[in-house]
Amino acid sequence: MAEKQIILTEEGLRKLEEKLEHLKTVRRHDVAERIKQAIDFGDISENSEYEDAKNEQAFIEGEILTLEKMLRNAKLIDENAVGIDIVTVGSTVILKDMEFGDELEYTIVGSAEADPSEFKISNESPVGEAIIGQKVGSVVEVNVPAGILKYEVLNIKRA
Repeated sequence: MAEKQIILTEEGLRKLEEKLEHLKTVRRHDVAERIKQAIDFGDISENSEYEDAKNEQAFIEGEILTLEKMLRNAKLIDENAVGIDIVTVGSTVILKDMEFGDELEYTIVGSAEADPSEFKISNESPVGEAIIGQKVGSVVEVNVPAGILKYEVLNIKRA
């Protein structure tokens, strides 16, 4: 089975590379120091500090492997090629909530970059899936656990 492609913007790629570098240089070193100090305390068979540090080391190494795999499978979005006629990954979209009249602005990104607190939603999320391929003026219905949401696409621009 082929590995899943990870869709990233240039900013998302940079953030993943920075996180990987931080894990490899800073966090690896910090946890190695913790392990060394715990060993210096003597008997490691009943040393909870040693166990905690080894668990953290395993977590960091797992995260490094995950990030390396993501970067290997990364597909960079050419942000200059993102059109403004239909919603695609890399688009910033202004939606109107048809029930409440609120306007919402989201940037559509790959799942690895999604961060609702920064109004970046995944192309795989219910709203992202519903608006991909839509044009200005389109009305979409989104099935969510709370029911059905209706949005009108008001504007599409480059992120």
